[in-house]
Amino acid sequence: MNKDNKKIRNVAIIAHVDHGKTTLVDRLLRQSGIFRENEAVQERVMDSGDLERERGITILSKNTSIQYNGYKINIVDTPGHSDFGGEVERILQMVDGVLLLVDAFEGCMPQTRFVLKKALELNKVPVVVINKIDRPVARSAEVVDETLELFFELGASDDQIEFPVIYASAREGISGNSPTDLQNDMKPLLDAIIAHVPAPQGDIAAPLQILFSTIDYDDYVGRIGIGRVVRGSASRNQMITICGGKSTRTEKLTRLYRFEGLKRIETDECSTGDIVAVAGISDLMIGETACAVDCIEPLPFIHIDEPTISMTFMVNDSPFAGREGKYVTSRNLRDRLFREVETNVSMRVEETESTDAFKVSGRGELHLSILIETMRRQGFEFAVSRPKVIMHYENGIELEPIEELTVDVPQEYVGAVIESMGTRCGEMLDMTRSQEEITRLIFKVPARGLMGFRSELLTNTRGLGVMSHIFYAYEPHKGEIVERLRGSLVVHETGESNAYGIFNTQDRGRMFITAGVPVYEGQICGECSRNEDIVVNICKKKHVTNIRASGSDEALRLTPPLVFSLEQCLEFIRDDELVEITPKSIRMRKRVLNKELRAKKGTSVR
Repeated sequence: MNKDNKKIRNVAIIAHVDHGKTTLVDRLLRQSGIFRENEAVQERVMDSGDLERERGITILSKNTSIQYNGYKINIVDTPGHSDFGGEVERILQMVDGVLLLVDAFEGCMPQTRFVLKKALELNKVPVVVINKIDRPVARSAEVVDETLELFFELGASDDQIEFPVIYASAREGISGNSPTDLQNDMKPLLDAIIAHVPAPQGDIAAPLQILFSTIDYDDYVGRIGIGRVVRGSASRNQMITICGGKSTRTEKLTRLYRFEGLKRIETDECSTGDIVAVAGISDLMIGETACAVDCIEPLPFIHIDEPTISMTFMVNDSPFAGREGKYVTSRNLRDRLFREVETNVSMRVEETESTDAFKVSGRGELHLSILIETMRRQGFEFAVSRPKVIMHYENGIELEPIEELTVDVPQEYVGAVIESMGTRCGEMLDMTRSQEEITRLIFKVPARGLMGFRSELLTNTRGLGVMSHIFYAYEPHKGEIVERLRGSLVVHETGESNAYGIFNTQDRGRMFITAGVPVYEGQICGECSRNEDIVVNICKKKHVTNIRASGSDEALRLTPPLVFSLEQCLEFIRDDELVEITPKSIRMRKRVLNKELRAKKGTSVR
């Protein structure tokens, strides 16, 4: 155990998405010597989940540590996407300083403002890292000025404004105190951490307090709580009191772990300032405190921003229900959702009047779609509704969440983006043009106005537009927003699609499926070219007579179908439609599958 907490530094790496946080951690780990010379190490080693590696984003906060010049530096890698802001907010409780990474070309982005604001509010000491300075379009001096302006805007204290600046390229493994004086290692950054980030405060001789900020799970030891020793010291098999949650109870610290590189190493004791993992505590929750038995003093937990979007998760009742999923019942669905909120502090799950449906609320479409994709890969089968924004009411006034949207587009597409935002009740806040003929547009737009905007942006800008958004404020309702302008092509009967049926249907709109796919009545097979739903028969086969055979005509030419991702499906559907999720398939369908019943309810035509 490190008895001298003056030799400990606890830092979190925070930044906008794709500004190089995980790559920087990779480089620090390599330099610290935790890997053998001949050891094969994959890139972005901290992104351990399949979804993280596939999408190239960090979803969950992770802990690691390195040794440098006799100091132990505990590092927390955090997500960069605003939908996972809850991960960043609670992790800041464990650290004394932050490394704020800013891209040397893109500069300060919406998530940069969000994470920095949270860090400054908690009086964390910032070290600014201007990353990717090896890019030909890097503008380091301007980005430093933008960062300083951001500190002023956020009301930073005099001490916080005097932040050190390190210039680096995490991918190339170079860093320095100026863009023209760089070393071929990360020592300048590590030296800045030791010099500017304070050692943990707390009395080692005082009664024990451990604040848990993360919950993990291990197949062998079960539930694991990860937190920081705020004061005192703890040893294995010590009796403690868990408080600050739903109940106060006495437990035993059966196992203690400390972080060394990418591993959890079992230890006999820990002290003030250490970031530790604890196993053997039943029903441990995020935000709870482990105290000495004779001094029960729970610590306050940070306020987590409320969810802004909700969806309904329900049992799949389509004709294909139960064919592909392993977990299909309402009990399976309920247990999995309520297990999720134990570790995902910014998500909410509520039971509805129906026993087969649950209302799930999160910070954004990506936040919820990651949960859906994770459950799908775990073998769950269910259906979800269209995302809806969560309204607030104050003094009888309806308030809706407003997002700050940043769009970077080539100059020739600026008009198309502004026009699109106008139809979505967007209000332009700023427009700047960079040296590379890229224009940055900043809008204030209702959260519901962003649903479906990403695919529209990519279409309008030929795939060159880049967008990011973050919660701005709650404001009075902005009025109606025009939704999807086209209807759906709905399958007429259950069967198997074929080339003849699709060929006679594709003139009515864009198809989502190809020939030889099992379909059922009420399933959505395409987007109609008009603003109405049309029932089509894509299972229809050509008549066979004694004059001609079914294949005697020339080969049919089918337009390649449009294949939607999960997020695109969630953006596409309307209120009377659902997305059916199974481990093997993602289908869109009508809530009411039967055509006659839909006609009676008035939902067949929009």
